[in-house]
Amino acid sequence: MSDAHKLLFTRGVRGLADGVVSIVLATYLTGLGFGPVAVGAIVTGTLLGSAAVTLAVGLLGYRLSRRRILVGAAALMVLTGIGFAGVTTFWPMMVVAVVGTLNPSSGDVSVFLPTEQAALAHTAAGVARTTAFPRYNLVGSLAGAVGALASGLPAVAAARWGISLLRAEQSVFLFYAACALLAAIVYLRLSPALEVHPAKRGRHPLAESRAVVLRLATLFSVDSFGGGFVVQSLLVLWLYRRFQLDQRTTAGVFFAAGALSAFSQVLSPWVAARIGLIRTMVYTHLPANIFLILAALMPTAPLSIACLLLRMAVSQMDVPARQAFVMAVVPPEERAAAASVTNVPRSLAAAMAPLIAGTLLQKTTFGWPLVIGGLLKAAYDIALLIQFRAVATREEGVY
Repeated sequence: MSDAHKLLFTRGVRGLADGVVSIVLATYLTGLGFGPVAVGAIVTGTLLGSAAVTLAVGLLGYRLSRRRILVGAAALMVLTGIGFAGVTTFWPMMVVAVVGTLNPSSGDVSVFLPTEQAALAHTAAGVARTTAFPRYNLVGSLAGAVGALASGLPAVAAARWGISLLRAEQSVFLFYAACALLAAIVYLRLSPALEVHPAKRGRHPLAESRAVVLRLATLFSVDSFGGGFVVQSLLVLWLYRRFQLDQRTTAGVFFAAGALSAFSQVLSPWVAARIGLIRTMVYTHLPANIFLILAALMPTAPLSIACLLLRMAVSQMDVPARQAFVMAVVPPEERAAAASVTNVPRSLAAAMAPLIAGTLLQKTTFGWPLVIGGLLKAAYDIALLIQFRAVATREEGVY
C-alpha cells in the first residue's frame, strides 16, 4: 500500500469515528442532563483544544517526524474516547474536551489535519495534487456519512436489548478510541519518503510565505466563525428543538448530507481546471450559504431539511480547492506550518461561536445560528474573491 493510500485509509477511519460522535454527542450530553448552553460550552472546548494543539504541532513540530506526530495524535485520540466514555459530570468532561481530539463537526478540524495535508501534498505535484485532495476529502466525507448513519445504532441496540440509551451511546466513544488505535497502526507503517529532508528545514516555520498565509488565515477565520454557529452537533440540537426530529431520522438526514458533500468534492478539480481554484471556492460556497439561511426560515421540517441538503450538495466543493491552493502558494518545507496556521485560526474562530449558538437555542427555537452563520460565510466569500482572484501559485497551470 502506498503512502497516499495509507493516508486515505486513516482519513476514512477518522471520518467514520467523527461522523458517529458528531451526531451522538448532542443527544448524549442532553441525556446526561446538560442544557443547550452546557452543550455549546463543551463543543467550544473541543474546538479550542484542537486549535491549541494543532497550532503547536504546526509551528513547533516542523522539525519533528511526521509519522511521530501522527502516532502521538492517534494516542491522544484513544485517550479522548476513553475519557468521554468514562466521565459524566460537566467539568471533568470539559477538561477532556479541551485537551482531547473530539470533533463536533462533519469536517476535519483536528490536530491530524496539517500533518496529513502536508504529507499528502508530498505524494503528488501540480494538477495531480489538486486531484489528490478531493479523493482525500471524498473518503473522509463518505466515512463521516456512514458514521452519521451508524449513529442511530445505539437507539436500536437500546430498544432491542433493553439497555439504557445513555449506556448504548457510551459505547460510541469506545468505538472512537478503537478507530484511533487502528489509525496509529497504519501511521507506524508510513515510509520515510514523506519526511522533509533535514537540510531543507529552516529556522522558522514560515520564512518565505508568512504574508500570504496570514492573509488567508484571517479570511478563513471569518468563514470558520460563521461555520461554528452550525457545526453538526448544534444542527442536530436545533432540528430536535425546532421540529422534534428523533435520533434515527436525524441519522438518515446527515447520512444523506454527508454523501452529497462527499461526491460534490469529486467535481472540484474539474471546476477548478476551468475557472481556477479561488473562483471554485467562491462560486460554490456562496450558494451554499444562501441555502443555509433559507433553512432557518422554512416553516416545516421537510422544507428545512431540503435546504440543508441542497447546501451540503455544494458547500464542500471549496474544501479541496482551498487545500490545494494553500499547498501550492508555499514551498514544500513550509506546508505543514501553512496548513496549521490557516486551519488553527479557523478552529479558534469556530470555537467562539457554539457557546453563542447554544445560548440562542436556549432562548428560541428559531434558526438564528443558521442565519448568522450564513451571513458571515457569505461575507468571507466576497472578500476572498476580491483579495485573491488574481494571485497565482508557485506551479504553472494551477490558479
